[in-house]
Amino acid sequence: MSWRDFRIWGLAPAWVIMALTLVLPIGIVVLVSLSIRGAYGGFDWGLSFDSYAKILFEEDWDGNLAFTPQYLAIIGRTLWLAGLTTLICAVLALPAAYVIAQAPARWKAVLVYLVTLPFWVSMIVRVYAWIIILGNDGVIEKTLRGLGLVTDMDSLLFTNGAMLTGLVYSYIPLMILPVFASIEKLDPALIEASHDLYGSRWVTARRVILPLTLPGLMAGAVLVFVPCLGAVLEPILLGGGKTMMMGNLIQTQFGGGRNWPFGAAIAVTLMVLVMVFLMLNALRARREVGHA
Repeated sequence: MSWRDFRIWGLAPAWVIMALTLVLPIGIVVLVSLSIRGAYGGFDWGLSFDSYAKILFEEDWDGNLAFTPQYLAIIGRTLWLAGLTTLICAVLALPAAYVIAQAPARWKAVLVYLVTLPFWVSMIVRVYAWIIILGNDGVIEKTLRGLGLVTDMDSLLFTNGAMLTGLVYSYIPLMILPVFASIEKLDPALIEASHDLYGSRWVTARRVILPLTLPGLMAGAVLVFVPCLGAVLEPILLGGGKTMMMGNLIQTQFGGGRNWPFGAAIAVTLMVLVMVFLMLNALRARREVGHA
């Protein structure tokens, strides 16, 4: 293609929009992460890797660097919760999507609508509802007391389990929809052939349904895992701000911490983790296409 080719100039507006709304903001964040913390907050332009070093090290009173795992623990907790959320959503989404795909045509649209219904409600309201369910004298505690199973129990809030519950509830529709799209395209004759060859339901699910719905599962994994890495509301409301993830760590540094370079460094680290995950997924898809 030459520079006079219309295909280049026709895409020019899209490239300009991407440069102004994606590349430029990311570049600014990277520059801020390499700047120096201002005396009264904010940042001063400069070139320093201190913000990245702070992720692993803390400066002692005598100026020496000492390894501190506190921020690595937050990064590890974020990856663990995001990965576990993705796994739980996949396990729950497969049977739900299969039931929707096998439903009569008149019910299929209704069931898909019910899956997307939570998105009609604000995320804050949906997450805050779990405070009422998990908190002291909440729905779960009152139910267990009414059944005589407990007389007193600690609050279920402000734990990793509470954050995991909120994450699964918030993002499971993003897993169900692509899995449903993959299952709906399955040829029923393949499932019938598996049963004709004396394959049990478990064998059919493992060797026929699961491999053919893998593209939908991987698409759902991307849609769930990536936003979980930057989750803010769940750690603040359900974690009480004490059990931190990378999202509310960034929010804290740009807010009360007034350390913009460090907040930007954490944001860049988060972007790198997302890019690594997306690149691994792209390489997996490319290998599958090559083997096909």
